[in-house]
Amino acid sequence: MSELLKKLETYADSDYLPMHMPGHKRRMGDLGNPFFIDITEIDGFDDLHHAEGILKQAEERAAELYGSEETHYLVNGSTSGILAAISGCTAAGGTVLLARNSHKSAYHAVLLRGLHVHYIYPQPAGKMGINGPVTAENVDRLLEEHPETKMVYITSPTYDGVVSDVEQIAEVVHRRKLPLIVDEAHGAHFPFSEQFPKDSVSCGADVVIHSVHKTLPSLTQTALIHLNGDLINREKIRYFLGVYQSSSPSYVMMAGIDQCMEWVSSHRKEFDSFAQRLQEVRAELRKLQALELLEVPGIDPSKILLSGRRYSVTGNELSDMLREDFHIELEMACGEYACALTSVADRQEDLRRLLEACRKLDEKILRERNQVPEKQYGTDNVLKTRHAGTIQETFEQPSFWCDLKASDGKVSSGFVIPYPPGIPLLVPGEEVTEEIRDRILRYVQDGLTVYGCENQKIKVVGKQETWEKYFV
Repeated sequence: MSELLKKLETYADSDYLPMHMPGHKRRMGDLGNPFFIDITEIDGFDDLHHAEGILKQAEERAAELYGSEETHYLVNGSTSGILAAISGCTAAGGTVLLARNSHKSAYHAVLLRGLHVHYIYPQPAGKMGINGPVTAENVDRLLEEHPETKMVYITSPTYDGVVSDVEQIAEVVHRRKLPLIVDEAHGAHFPFSEQFPKDSVSCGADVVIHSVHKTLPSLTQTALIHLNGDLINREKIRYFLGVYQSSSPSYVMMAGIDQCMEWVSSHRKEFDSFAQRLQEVRAELRKLQALELLEVPGIDPSKILLSGRRYSVTGNELSDMLREDFHIELEMACGEYACALTSVADRQEDLRRLLEACRKLDEKILRERNQVPEKQYGTDNVLKTRHAGTIQETFEQPSFWCDLKASDGKVSSGFVIPYPPGIPLLVPGEEVTEEIRDRILRYVQDGLTVYGCENQKIKVVGKQETWEKYFV
């Protein structure tokens, strides 16, 4: 047995509770031995890139389930859907409005297509250290300022479960006959209970991308893209789906999507029960004293955001404590909070185990830590940036690795991305400010993984002078 397989099986046999994706939680779904159903495009089994038979029928069932005019399976994750949607809704070199808290795949599409970008900054969520929603008013103002815009792209819900008013935003965008793309990767469960936020397909978005593996019982990497209305070039989007997806799509993954859709279709009441379980555990979590349940109006209740900031407990520390002391693995730790990602596969006893662990941790923190004055709380809202060039133009320029402490005023030539959640702090062409530099340093010092930052250095535009090599 290989080392990786051995480690995976050992972990699967352990008592670790997965408060993270995938949504099947290593419990739901049974495809049997994957090798038995792993085939290629043989007679009778259709072709994902030219679906006419059994795969087309499966996609049509998914479209009906989500109320979409047209739906396609994705086996390269929501990433491939985002790349195809942006590429298919704009011409190379065009101008787009993009929510600044977008996933890195959206920026990769901008890079590949040489697009010009104007950013929509999300509203701050008070002092909670998370990003709030994108507003229709901001979108409207930016479209007035940039009439050359050809498409609008937002993320709702965010990684933290924050939902924007997609219906209002769609009205603003459609008034100008432009398409709206919504990355709803974390909201594939929304349509199946009224206790969850309203989904973007029903809100009028033209293109919606869902990661079914994130919050539904499906295999990692499986996703859907929904196409609606006549403001998009569907043929062009279909073409780019073929560009960004494997030419040998996995039938194991496609069978997993189909099985997931069938299960959801016949178990809608499970989502109401799940939502009720969430209400109960959230009510108890609100009673904690040292730990804080972070909430904003309209948040997706399946995302449980916990913070120990009132007692100087970082998100990373909180995540480590739950892992080491209680064998609970969270989805993400970022700055001053950590996120438990729940799904319909989480049973009452799973949520109760999380709650009991938080209660014990709450007592421990109260005993061992001192409370911090509120004014010392930090924030992890998206930082506003200054542009010195387009992403594509800057990416191609000469660059060198620069010590963060000497990077003020320089122009980033690469992406600097805390992962998770995968939202860039810097993209090529943005100026490094003191605030951004300090945020990167704090994340590194807190033990977070930051792509594009190595040994506290980032890539900036220019050529390193010989003498500088001895001082960085």
